[in-house]
Amino acid sequence: MQSADQFMRNYEKTTNRHDVDAVLSLIDDDAVYLFSNESVHIGKSAIDAAIRRNFDTIRDETYSIENIVWLAESNEVAACVYDFSWTGRIDGKAVSGSGEARPF
Repeated sequence: MQSADQFMRNYEKTTNRHDVDAVLSLIDDDAVYLFSNESVHIGKSAIDAAIRRNFDTIRDETYSIENIVWLAESNEVAACVYDFSWTGRIDGKAVSGSGEARPF
């Protein structure tokens, strides 16, 4: 079994491969995603559509996770906060964003 830290690094690497199916394999069916544009995506099918839309819109995207702080970590559950940032290109123009990911 991989540690929670290993899972987060795997999530980051998988996201940067832009392989939607591989990313979705790491996400629970009942997950909720909150994007930095304040959009909310509930459930795996909604998250699938949102990720595909992002990958189609943002070219050459690089996603980074830093400063992970574990709030809870056991064999059954893990919860953390972390800083994220991304860079890429939309319509040929350099774009970027960042924020803090938090459970709710």
